Amino acid sequence: MKFNSKNILGIILILFSTVANAQFYIGVQAGAGNLESNVDGTLAETKMGGAVKAGYIYSFTKNIGIGSGIEFSQYKQNLSLVSPSSTLTNYEVDASGSAFIYNVTTSNYKEKQTLHAVQIPLFLQLKTNINKGIDFNFRAGVKYFLPLSYKIKATADNVNGTAYYPDFNLTIDNLPEYGIGQESSYAASGEYETKGIFMSSFEFGFTFDIGKKNSLYVAMFLEKGSGTILDQKNNQSYVGFNPTSTNDRKANGLYSTEQNAKITPTAFGLTLGWNFK
Repeated sequence: MKFNSKNILGIILILFSTVANAQFYIGVQAGAGNLESNVDGTLAETKMGGAVKAGYIYSFTKNIGIGSGIEFSQYKQNLSLVSPSSTLTNYEVDASGSAFIYNVTTSNYKEKQTLHAVQIPLFLQLKTNINKGIDFNFRAGVKYFLPLSYKIKATADNVNGTAYYPDFNLTIDNLPEYGIGQESSYAASGEYETKGIFMSSFEFGFTFDIGKKNSLYVAMFLEKGSGTILDQKNNQSYVGFNPTSTNDRKANGLYSTEQNAKITPTAFGLTLGWNFK
């Protein structure tokens, strides 16, 4: 479809008119932010999450409006293995180009995860007056959830990597100069590859008029993603293989062990906002 200058000017005028007649809002939300996983053998400890938001709501009638804006959110969780001492297997290639089975055993492995994302909401708002200066509000819609970064900090009391070459029926367990062997007090940082997904979003609460053009908004919210935020091309060992040393092994993370791992953000809690014109 081609757009000439008149089309573009018309769109700009419509958007400006919509925003000019809209009610703006700013706010924060806080609650439980969970990154739901289908990766077996892992145990997640959910932390408090939150977001800051700003946007506007255009009212078609006294009771119906449509809103949009921008939000910046944060999710945090601690991840560990169900068994404190576990062995996971992956395929690797050594410095000479030979393929082998890489068995990694860790003791007390823990992973601190921090996810930052930007969210673009689009929602329908229904409201009704229940008392003088008090309205009941219900919002339902979708959000485009775009991760900005998904970083991890991994630690373990001990990491032991062994190599098995099936072509030669050979097992190597202590060759540090080629990345095979033990490492104590492991600590490393890494980051998951991500992609955007859509989330369903619901809010219900109340607005309390503070003046003719200002009101306080208090609500409960629930958000649930669809699909996975991970964008992985293959399976990897959660503690990476370093072909030249048992030190400086990259932290790929437990979710990297399954290429098709499904990690979905879900959050619920309280929203506190300020509406103004």
